[in-house]
Amino acid sequence: MSAALGDHGYGKSAVRLVRVTRTPGRHELRDLTVDVALRGDFRAAHVGGDNRDLLATDTMRNVVYAFAREHGIEEPETFARALAEHFLAGGPTVTAARIDIAEHPWSRLSVDGDEHEHAFQRGAGGTRLATVSAERGGEPAIEAGLDDLLVLKTTASGWENFVRDRYTTLPETDDRILATIVTARWRYDGDDLAYGALWSGVRDTLLAAFADHYSPSVQFTLHRMGSAVIERHPQVARIHLSLPNRHHLLVDLSPFGLDNPNEVFHATTEPYGIIEGTVEREGR
Repeated sequence: MSAALGDHGYGKSAVRLVRVTRTPGRHELRDLTVDVALRGDFRAAHVGGDNRDLLATDTMRNVVYAFAREHGIEEPETFARALAEHFLAGGPTVTAARIDIAEHPWSRLSVDGDEHEHAFQRGAGGTRLATVSAERGGEPAIEAGLDDLLVLKTTASGWENFVRDRYTTLPETDDRILATIVTARWRYDGDDLAYGALWSGVRDTLLAAFADHYSPSVQFTLHRMGSAVIERHPQVARIHLSLPNRHHLLVDLSPFGLDNPNEVFHATTEPYGIIEGTVEREGR
C-alpha cells in the first residue's frame, strides 16, 4: 500500500511583538502576538527532503519585527494584511497565507487625574483579534474578534422549563448570576475600514446587549448579542460567539442555621457549559 501526502502547510506561531511609538510628551504602546501560516505545494521538502522552496520560519519571525519598524502598526488588520501579501508573494509554491494577531490590552496610567505619558497598566475589556487570509489571485478576507472578555450580571437571568429526566438534579430558577467569558469573531464587508473604531463599537454593542434584557438562557443572550451587532454595524456580515457558562452555585447554609437569599455563591470554573452560535445578515 502506497502513501500520498495530503494537505499540508507550515508557519511561525506566537511571535511576541511590542512596538513603542515615541512622540514628544507621549508614547503609544502596541502589544501583539502574531501567528503566520502558509499553505501551498511543499511536497519536495516532505517527500524528498528538498528545502529549496521553503522560507525558514525564523525568517518569518524577522519579517514581523522588520515590518513593525518599517511600516508601523496603525491597526492590527492592516498590519496583518501587509504581512499576508508579503508572504504570499514569497514564491510560487505558496498559494495561501493567513495571519492571526492578538492584541493584548494596556491602558495608560492616570496620575493625579492626568494621563501619564509613558506608564501603562494591563487593561481590561478583552483581547483584540484580527485575521487576514489571502490566496493567490484573490482579495484578502478580513476578520476581527475579541477574547477573554469576562462579564457578569447578578440578576435578570434564569433557567427554567428545560428537559428533565431521571438524571436531572438541577433546580429551576428565575433569578441567578449569569457570568461568561465572551469570545467573538466577525467578518467584515468592505475594505479600508476604520477598524479600530469598528472594533470598539462592536465590543460596546456586545456589552450593552448582554446587560439590557432578562436572559432566560445563555442561548437567548447569545442571539440577542449577535443580532445587536448585525443591526447596528452594517460593515459586519456575520458574527460567531462562544459563551462558556461560568456557574455560580448558591451555597446551602442551612447546616449552620442560616438562610441564603441569593447572596453567597461558590464560583466554579470546571466543568462548565459552552454555548456557541453564528448570527448572519439575512440574504447572505
